[in-house]
Amino acid sequence: MKRREARERALQALFQMELNEMTAEQAIENIMDGEEEAYVEKLVFGVTEHKQALDEKITAHLDNWKLDRLNKVDLSILRVGAFEMLFLDDVPDRVSLNESIEIAKVYSDEKASKFINGVLANIAKND
Repeated sequence: MKRREARERALQALFQMELNEMTAEQAIENIMDGEEEAYVEKLVFGVTEHKQALDEKITAHLDNWKLDRLNKVDLSILRVGAFEMLFLDDVPDRVSLNESIEIAKVYSDEKASKFINGVLANIAKND
């Protein structure tokens, strides 16, 4: 599985967790159909473990927005991108940023991709 697909699957799992009362394990099981993919698990468990720190970083870079006003898809994309940038040394910030923008174009809209670009670019520049 390519990393883009792993990021998309992680987004799907995190989105399910936001909407439903389910654990990371349950969400991963729902989206993976018995497949195993270490990078999906790394992203989902990493975002879950560092959720508070990620939300604080994201909030610090929101202009005139509050975290609870973001739609759940965009929030999940931001969390995955920020997690890669802040906690994974083997993924360049530029790759995380570009992947997040491209995923937003598929799962959200053009305004969301510009918004996500702005937030993650500020995180990359300032943290």
